[in-house]
Amino acid sequence: MQREELQAAIRELKREKNALILAHNYQVPEVQDVADVVGDSLALAQAAARSQAELIVFCGVHFMAETAAILCPDKRVLLPDLEAGCSLAESITAEQLRAWKAQHPGAVVVAYINTSAAVKAESDWVCTSANARKVIEAIPPEQEILFVPDMFLGAWLQAQTGRRMYLWLGECHVHAAMRPEDVHAALEQYPEAEFLIHPECGCMSSTLYSCAVGTLNGRKVTVASTDGMLRYVRQSPAEEFVIGTEVGLLYRLQQENPGKRFHALKPDAICPYMKRITLQGVLRSLQEEVYQVTVPEEIAQRARRALQRMLELV
Repeated sequence: MQREELQAAIRELKREKNALILAHNYQVPEVQDVADVVGDSLALAQAAARSQAELIVFCGVHFMAETAAILCPDKRVLLPDLEAGCSLAESITAEQLRAWKAQHPGAVVVAYINTSAAVKAESDWVCTSANARKVIEAIPPEQEILFVPDMFLGAWLQAQTGRRMYLWLGECHVHAAMRPEDVHAALEQYPEAEFLIHPECGCMSSTLYSCAVGTLNGRKVTVASTDGMLRYVRQSPAEEFVIGTEVGLLYRLQQENPGKRFHALKPDAICPYMKRITLQGVLRSLQEEVYQVTVPEEIAQRARRALQRMLELV
């Protein structure tokens, strides 16, 4: 089937089955186009939690489908491709976190949402890049914080809040590959563009001070989550932007802002796990109701507490 035929079949089957299709900003354009909600991890978690749909098809990666299953225990959550994983989520296990907690008794554990359900179950809070600072600031100042697993986001939060935090040395392999030389090359290539960068990016470590004060080589720099980038571009009078995150976000940015121009900080910043979800896979997932993602209730209960604490703060 052609793309349009696949999309029409998906929409029809979605109506028949009272299904909700969620798609992350990094999904391929044709998958974003058939989704009911396109967003970052926080927006999709909120959409799953409030949905009345009986079936949720999650076009994202495994930890996202797990999060939806935790928040919606009465619904069936499907992931079109079980190989859609996450290098960041895989950088820490529940066993490793338990051992780290034992070395820091009394510390508060904040887990970035890019973690497995088992790691969330060992955590006190979950956060996304959109609300991470708010979560850190909600923790009493005398408390030590263990932040897992993204070291670049953790370092950014330390710089922003001045809090005492221990950082797990994990990274997203796509964002970590964005180096300082990429930043400087983009600033030179697009001298009139505004510069937006995700706090997970590897270049944050060596450009942290400059980004914290809002400039880099005299140019304005905005550090933001993917949703923060979307909001910023909507209200900005600028016409040209360099975007430092996975390239999938540029499609949504262009759709929402057709009169503006967007350049990827690193054009090959492509997450192969996100790109595993295809229209054919989404259609098969709806037709055969595969692959269901479930979380053992003992783990789900504990992970749900950390997630709900985040959602209540929002």
